[in-house]
Amino acid sequence: MTAEAEAIPGWIGLPPSPIQRAATLFVGVSGLMFAGVGPLLLGALESVHRLSAAQIGLAGTAELLSMGLAAGLTGPLLGAVRLRPLAVICGLLMALLNYATAQVDGGWLIAVRALDGLPSGALVWLMTGMIVRAPRPERWAGLYLTLQTLAQLAMVAMLTAFVLAPLGVNGGFIALAGLGVLTALCGLVVPKSYAHLGGSDETRAGLPDGRGGWALAAGFFMLAFILAVWMYLEPLARQAGLSEGLAGTAVALSLGAQVLGGSAATLLAGRLPWFATLALSIAALIGVIALLALSPGPVAFLACAALFGFLWLFSTPFLAALAIDADPSRRAAALGSGAQLLGCSAGPLLGSLVVRDGEVRGSLALGVALALISLAIVTGLRFTARRSG
Repeated sequence: MTAEAEAIPGWIGLPPSPIQRAATLFVGVSGLMFAGVGPLLLGALESVHRLSAAQIGLAGTAELLSMGLAAGLTGPLLGAVRLRPLAVICGLLMALLNYATAQVDGGWLIAVRALDGLPSGALVWLMTGMIVRAPRPERWAGLYLTLQTLAQLAMVAMLTAFVLAPLGVNGGFIALAGLGVLTALCGLVVPKSYAHLGGSDETRAGLPDGRGGWALAAGFFMLAFILAVWMYLEPLARQAGLSEGLAGTAVALSLGAQVLGGSAATLLAGRLPWFATLALSIAALIGVIALLALSPGPVAFLACAALFGFLWLFSTPFLAALAIDADPSRRAAALGSGAQLLGCSAGPLLGSLVVRDGEVRGSLALGVALALISLAIVTGLRFTARRSG
């Protein structure tokens, strides 16, 4: 740590200015935008026969897998320097690739979405770099997820109300292309560089120890089970008998509840124990998934979608506290976004193997299995910590 950093308590390195923090939040939110609007747009692509039900999972997997790899490898490959050119180039690439998505179908569409994950993941890494250097990482993680979800909610509402009906699904991807241009402009004012962590994600020696690795595995499986369900929420709604408009409402309502969950996590960060919060949230999510498997009526389905979204965003920021508790060097926390995004890609991939056209409830059984694995790892970390103490 530099003398300059030592003069500023809490932050690792010189804190970004308020404008730089806002710009970093914007590009980080933009990097994860498709994770929120993906169920709506991919479901719409299936409805016009540009993707099959299985290809929905493959498209989500391809994008999130490349996003997770980029989030994990950007630091080791490029270092925490020249962040402004990185953000500008990534924003422009996102604009180009979202425009290209509107021009292709099937396998080519999956390939374009996979390419889009690379600049998106690099922007997520840029945001994670600021979070792990902050005095209270879990609070910044909660703020990031809350703002990200607010933006996704606004985008889903705009697409549903003003874009998809008159312009079709291509209009949605053109809107995302415009967001990429705005991201490039914000990239001009993100921090120029970050201070180095001690053995951080910017160094080859920055891999976490065994407990840190298990913490990353917990995040991987947790996001895998959530995305295995989330990516099929729109088809699940239609299979339960909801109209296309109500299916879009279910996605929007879930996003709105995610805002409340992320806000609650931001306010309560540092006050709730990570183990109880994660364990109870995962158990409650398993209960919600079981209810969705019954194909409930519209009111019950919408309630389940909202509760699912709330628990998702309420619990996820506590993965940062879990990672820091398991590995106080913050090396695991620095790699947390990459591991979670890889989990986000694994969920839809595995989901694509257990669904077929008109029957997508296999994704719910898969979600329960992955949730139990995540819960077992979280519990194991807690009790091994007690024994070592």
